[in-house]
Amino acid sequence: MQVTKGNTWHNGGIQDNDMRAVVQRVTESRVTVDGKITGEIGKGLMVLIGVEDGDGEKDAEYIAGKVTGLRIFEDENDKLNLSVKDIGGGVLAVSQFTLLGDVRKGKRPSFTKAAAPDEANALYRKVIELIHAEGVSVEEGIFRADMMVEIHNDGPVTILLDSNKNF
Repeated sequence: MQVTKGNTWHNGGIQDNDMRAVVQRVTESRVTVDGKITGEIGKGLMVLIGVEDGDGEKDAEYIAGKVTGLRIFEDENDKLNLSVKDIGGGVLAVSQFTLLGDVRKGKRPSFTKAAAPDEANALYRKVIELIHAEGVSVEEGIFRADMMVEIHNDGPVTILLDSNKNF
């Protein structure tokens, strides 16, 4: 049996590449590069995105759909029942290849599964485009820049996403 994932074929039905995201519910968050704020939101979601070699548009669609649809904001009964769309919140997106770090062997992370910069940036941009298309305001960091990220995690609520649904 062969399964396709992005533009890559995998034998045996095992899909071994996955776009990852760390989604944090925040009261506010901002990204600064060289002392200048490049992205800033109030109440909403801080999303760190890691693109793996072989990821494709389906992975971007999965991550964007989850980000805009996650029901992790309280409703009038204090139940986690509302999405960032429902509350009119924003998303601050930051590309972070270190989410693909593999430390199963040794103590120094290996980043060999991370996508090449051009591929990663294209899919990172696709995630942002898809979130914006859902009517959610998106701010962002600067791809490949050394960023200072300020996160005021609310709850704290942190959700891990994996387009291969490993977690």
